[in-house]
Amino acid sequence: MNTSAELRLWEIVEDAARAVTDETGRFRKGDLEVEVHKRISDAGLEAPVRSAALDKLVHGLVRGWGERRSPNPRRKSGMFHPQGILKLGSGIWVWMELATPTDLLEWGRLSTRNLARVARAEADRQDYVAERLDAFRIHSGLLLGQLERIVFGYVHDPGANPDLDTDEE
Repeated sequence: MNTSAELRLWEIVEDAARAVTDETGRFRKGDLEVEVHKRISDAGLEAPVRSAALDKLVHGLVRGWGERRSPNPRRKSGMFHPQGILKLGSGIWVWMELATPTDLLEWGRLSTRNLARVARAEADRQDYVAERLDAFRIHSGLLLGQLERIVFGYVHDPGANPDLDTDEE
């Protein structure tokens, strides 16, 4: 859902990030959260934007709640807990207490697919890092943005918006 209200929310976060960024380009996540909270709490914020913010809050709370209840192999008591949740894909969750063999099988398959996806993304990330570090050795004194433009030919596409390219559950 990329409504104009949601786009406005991303703009608020972007502006807040710029506001808390120091001269070296760094900022703290906690400072950003405080600044975004302040801006979203503004009484003058349009109703659709407030509603989109609430939708995001609800989505995050539900996702976090589900993550806390997902089986964890490092938990001292083991993976099973009666109030645990198995995520079966397509937005279907089941209480562990009531899971069937089919549910357990589907959860295991989904976990394997997710692991493969994460492994591919991590391999791509490590390849990117290694390639850029090699280029930094040859072109010392550059920052990553300069390196990307000079060595790797990055050209900004004003029509491309990285906020719209993310995959959300």
